[in-house]
Amino acid sequence: MSGNEGEAVAPGEPGGAWHTIMLVVMAVLGAMVVVALILTLNDANKERDRALRLQTHSFEVMILARTLSGTISGSEASLGRYVISGDKALGRRFYDEWRVAGGQIAKLDRVTDDNPAQQTLIDNLRHVYGVRGRELALIALTTNYHKNDQSLARYYQASKSVSLAQINDLLDQIIASERSLLDARTGEAMRSVVQSTRVARVLGAFGILIVFGAILLGWMTVRALGERAFANAEAETERLRAEDLQEAVAKATAELLEKEARLRQVQKMEAVGQLTGGIAHDFNNMLAVVLGGLELARRNVANPDQAKRHIDNAMEGANRAAALTRRLLAFSREEALKLEPIEPGPLVAGMSDLLDRTLGDAITVTTGDTADGWQIRADRYQFENVLLNLAVNARDAMDGRGQLTIATAGAMLAAEQIGTCLAGEYVTIAVTDTGCGMAPEVLERVFEPFFTTKPVGQGTGLGLSQIFAFVRQADGEIGIESKPGEGTTVTLYLPRHNGVAVVEAQREEQAVVVAATSLDILVVEDDPRVLTSTMAALTELGHRPLACDDPLLARALLDRMGSIDLIVSDVLMPQQTGPEMIAALADGYAHVAVLYVTGYAGDASGAAFGGHHVLRKPFTIAALERAIATAIAAPRGTEPDSIAAE
Repeated sequence: MSGNEGEAVAPGEPGGAWHTIMLVVMAVLGAMVVVALILTLNDANKERDRALRLQTHSFEVMILARTLSGTISGSEASLGRYVISGDKALGRRFYDEWRVAGGQIAKLDRVTDDNPAQQTLIDNLRHVYGVRGRELALIALTTNYHKNDQSLARYYQASKSVSLAQINDLLDQIIASERSLLDARTGEAMRSVVQSTRVARVLGAFGILIVFGAILLGWMTVRALGERAFANAEAETERLRAEDLQEAVAKATAELLEKEARLRQVQKMEAVGQLTGGIAHDFNNMLAVVLGGLELARRNVANPDQAKRHIDNAMEGANRAAALTRRLLAFSREEALKLEPIEPGPLVAGMSDLLDRTLGDAITVTTGDTADGWQIRADRYQFENVLLNLAVNARDAMDGRGQLTIATAGAMLAAEQIGTCLAGEYVTIAVTDTGCGMAPEVLERVFEPFFTTKPVGQGTGLGLSQIFAFVRQADGEIGIESKPGEGTTVTLYLPRHNGVAVVEAQREEQAVVVAATSLDILVVEDDPRVLTSTMAALTELGHRPLACDDPLLARALLDRMGSIDLIVSDVLMPQQTGPEMIAALADGYAHVAVLYVTGYAGDASGAAFGGHHVLRKPFTIAALERAIATAIAAPRGTEPDSIAAE
């Protein structure tokens, strides 16, 4: 090797000066690269900030539009409640909310003043808002003058108004336009960031060619910092976007739930009106029978046979009213069902007299049974009620004149052959009439609760919905065939039950044999008429009753009585409920038999009565005597001795 090849170049030599110059140039170029990178990152950050501002602006516009929609809906809901109730406070709330909606439109106008397209939509929205306001103001004015029928009609027409659809459509267009603008701005920001990244990469590559070592390490550090900053910016953007979207979704969900609750309330009020009319009609008919029978009996006191016949008619009307109460309680799940094996054919045949009286002489009822003794498992009263509802609907469809056929049979069905039924044996009950039939659009709604084609006051709309609920509770299916002018056939498919049919119990009015024991009974009842009637019934049965019209006085009366065999108590009373009173007496009178008497127990289950017997109102003297025997025979606590009592 030559000696010159391994020697270092001295600083003062020409090669050393060139090397020094190159180092300086490389250092300057490296510094320039660093400066360029910094500028590029600044541009990227500015674009990011600008994108965030634009996104925030877009979200603000969309949230304002959603808020405006909710405010308008809330104002119209307040107007609806004002129309129904006539409460002027609701009318003022409607007016205030409608003014708030106008302010929101003005704010939306200010926020979008830099967007001509949005300004056009908002101008149209302001115009439609004015048109809609005049429509609703007319409804409010009509309500203020107590013209409720006109108000309801106009409110119903306003719900289908073109202006309402135009408002919703314009708000949707504003939101859609802003969303498109947001997407475009986001895309532009992303392109700017991508371009900045490309420039940074080119500068980085150029820096790699210029500097090595420390400069290379520094450049890599800067690049790493840049990428981290970019990732943080992206993460922050996504986080802010997710938070905004989550807030918007939560707010929209809350608004939808509130609107749904308001709609349910309006539907509930409408349903209550329909139900009240139908029930009032039925009860008036039954009360007419009761009052007429009693009046005729009073006029024929001298003729016992005539008086007894009129009293029997009054009892039949009262029993029908009690049956209607049982139907309503069963519909609201307040009365427990008694499931038992039933053979439908003989039951239908046994209802012939009832059907003839109910439907009238102009309708011919024909029954047929080819079920070969097949049985179902159901509540007898509920099943009879189902058949009676079908027969009454058929009578109305035939306008009181025609042919009604009730046929029972057996069938083997495959899975989902009828609706969603399971495969197996089914008892079919087909009710066919020769009435007017139903159009397809009516068939689609026949099983909806409170839906009826009858005039107000002539039907509750509960009949077919009760039948549908009965069939589904029995794990069965229901089919209906009808054409206008060709009559209707409703077929119940109920699962076959393999067991022994229960012989129908004797009527409550028949006397029962009860041990003739005279009892000391405390009667707790807040209604003076019911209290008087119950006292008279107990005296008639040979017992020694003591009246108590306030449950808070029960303990004092018991202490004075000394000996007590039975407490007969109402359930729902103003000061204290029956179960609460019995619980308060448990420390000294747990050994005393208890009989609850009630016509409505709310949502209370059997456990709420502490296992004590419950007698439903209205009741006969025979039913009261049976209930007393059951309550006395039930197990209970032991009587405390005298020392413990003291």
